[in-house]
Amino acid sequence: MFIIRKTNTLRMTVTALLTAIAIAIPIVMPIKVLIEPASFTLASHVPIFFAMFLSPAIAAAVSLGSAVGFLLAGFPIVITMRAMSHVVFALVGALYLRGKREELLSSPVKSVFFSFWIALVHALAEVLVVSVFFFGLAPGGTYQDGFFYAVFMLVGVGTVIHSMVDFFITQVVWKSLGKRMNQIAVKVS
Repeated sequence: MFIIRKTNTLRMTVTALLTAIAIAIPIVMPIKVLIEPASFTLASHVPIFFAMFLSPAIAAAVSLGSAVGFLLAGFPIVITMRAMSHVVFALVGALYLRGKREELLSSPVKSVFFSFWIALVHALAEVLVVSVFFFGLAPGGTYQDGFFYAVFMLVGVGTVIHSMVDFFITQVVWKSLGKRMNQIAVKVS
């Protein structure tokens, strides 16, 4: 006897499209700032935030795709591993947003607060990854600057700012797509 499972083709398609965009951005985006161990690629978190608005599983898949994109783009291993840490903030954010997406996106105060809160989670995960390389616990990084500047300021504070900018871009795009995006979100979640 065969067991036939219902697959959500829309869910798989949206996940694949967002993952493809997440892979392509680090490869083709012309606006990149690389100050090791930090890197700032404009809009690199947009597909991840989009995925967070949809579901935790999609958010995790797109985050992993983003890390593949940084690897394929030839970024140093520390930056690729920072991208891999995006799974943490993506899952935390997606789990929090379950059932609260509309409320959060419709309130400027709540959305800024969420953006800052999730940016702190994002920065903490990246600071932990870079600390492993900074202290020589993993090969691939030698840093001349001190911990405060290289890890705390460049990666920590830089990530908070970069994350909040990308969240704002995502929010503008999501809202501009209007009701259609909300209908897709209901179908894939």
